[in-house]
Parts: sequence; C-alpha cells; structure tokens
Amino acid sequence: MNIRERTEELEYQLLAPQAAKSRAAKRKLPMEECEFRTKFQRDRDRILHSKSFRRLKRKTQVYIVAGDHYRTRMTHSLEVAQISRTIARGLRLNEDLTEAIALGHDVGHTPFGHAGEAVMNELTGHFAHNEQSLRVVEFLEKGGRGLNLTYEVKDGIVNHTGPHLPKTLEGRIVRTADRIAYLCHDYDDSLRAGLLKDGDLPQEVYDCFGPDTSHMITSMVGDMIENSRELKDVRPSRRVQEVMDHFRSFMFEHIYLSPALADERRQAGFVLRALYAYFLDHFEVLPEEFRQREKRWSRSQIVTDYVAGLTDSYAVQRFNEIFVPPVGRVLKAGS
Repeated sequence: MNIRERTEELEYQLLAPQAAKSRAAKRKLPMEECEFRTKFQRDRDRILHSKSFRRLKRKTQVYIVAGDHYRTRMTHSLEVAQISRTIARGLRLNEDLTEAIALGHDVGHTPFGHAGEAVMNELTGHFAHNEQSLRVVEFLEKGGRGLNLTYEVKDGIVNHTGPHLPKTLEGRIVRTADRIAYLCHDYDDSLRAGLLKDGDLPQEVYDCFGPDTSHMITSMVGDMIENSRELKDVRPSRRVQEVMDHFRSFMFEHIYLSPALADERRQAGFVLRALYAYFLDHFEVLPEEFRQREKRWSRSQIVTDYVAGLTDSYAVQRFNEIFVPPVGRVLKAGS
C-alpha cells in the first residue's frame, strides 16, 4: 500500500459517511495515479501551479491598485480556502476537496473585479465569472488542454455562485465560505480605505457576529458547523443567513455600487470596452496561443477569453501600448 492508498483508506475511517471520498472521484480523461497524492490533492496542486491562479495576485477584489494591504483575488481565494477547511474539518468532510474548489473558484474572474465582470457581460450578452472559471480549468489552461480536474472539483467551482447548488457538501461549504470571506474582508478593506468606519454596519450585524472581522468570521463559521452537524446539508442557520443577507445588501449599497468608486468603475469599463473592440477588429495581434484556437471557437469567444484573463495592470499596459501616444519617449529623444 503506497501513501496515496493509505490516505484514501483513512478517508473512509475518519471522515463522515457523507463526505466525498477521493478514491471514488472521476475525471474526464484517465490519468496515471500519483503514488502519494489523492485525486483531490492533485487537483489542488494543479490549480495552485496554474497560470490563471498566478494572475489572481494582480486582479482586483474591490479596490483597484489600492495598496499593499488590500485584498486581491488571490488573497481572497486563499482566505476562502482557509475558512472552508476549518468548516470541513469541524464537520469531518473532505478538506482537500474544499481547498481545491476554493483555490479554483475565481480563476475565471475578470480584471477590475465585479465592475469588469459587468462590462464583459454587457459586451458579450452573457458573462459569469463562475462559468468562466470552469472554462479556464476545463479548456484554456495548459495551452488549451485544460487541467483535467475531477468532476467534484469542477462542480464546486461552477456552482460556488449562481442558481444551482454544488452536488457535494464540500462544494456547499465553499459557496458560503466565499460569502463569509468577501463580506468580512471587503468590510475590513473599506475601513482601511476610509469609506466606512467602525459602527457603520447595521447594528444587527454587530449584535449577531461581533465587533470586528475576526469575531465575525468566527461567529459565522461556528454557526455553519453547529447548524450542519447532521450533514443533511451545509448552510448557516436561518437567523445568521438573514443577517448575512442584510450585511451583503449594505455592502452593495455603500461599497460595491457606491458613488465613491464610480470613477474607478468608469475607468475600468472604458479600458475593457476599448480593448475588446480593438482585439475584435485586430484579431491578428492576439498571442498565437489564442489565434490558433479559431478553428475551435469563434473570434468573439477567443477575445472574451483573452480580455477576461488579463490582470488589472496588464490590461492598463495593453491599453497604453495601443491607444496612448509615447509622448514621454518622443520628448526624451528630442531633448
């Protein structure tokens, strides 16, 4: 018995009967098994080492180029993974599966956060970052071959938001852990940015969850574990869900859609609209990796994949290269 087989056996001994077991996981394409990693551990590593995951370090969570201590999509994904693993461990569910889903859930997110997603939806007629995340891991990574992840991980990624629930309890953990993370940490970043101050949240949020983000996360996680002990489902209690919904509504009104960030949203939209239109008209300037996919997908889909995959900084760089005259270089040469 090798290390992987021993770990697989321990899952049946230690995890709850309702937990997803890595030995039973399936992939679209067969792969030779690793001697020491389970399928879910291998999926986690494939996501972690992917180009799309690395790009998350330069993709906006809420505040565009706001400073070193503000969240990015990468730090958000790591925080979701930590919260998810804590809940999974408390319920004796599969931590490796929750971690893989959490690390991969936002790899399809656009530059400039939700403002960028809204613009891509406007330009294409339909764009959802969870669907694009699935597309990234299924088709776009590794030069178009995809990562060949297990169905359980892909199901959790595409259903971490939207109308459908994940099939596994581990996927449902990530679905709520994502909301816990972005509510608490976006609130924390908003305090740092000066858009909110202590005491600005609805009083019921402080009464239910505590005075600061640390207490808030602990309260929500504890409620998830306590309310889901029978493992018929994994979700917050009704009262906590109601307060989380009010918390979310407050954040949308006062932060995500606030007038204070309107200029950033406008600027981000201008850059993405310009790039999208330019690449549709000048398809030949796209990297060869993308141009060679024309036999497989339409040009509009390929441009969507390219623009959605850009980081904030590289989108601005490409915009400057294409649309902004090199005035500084000209003056220097003629001085």
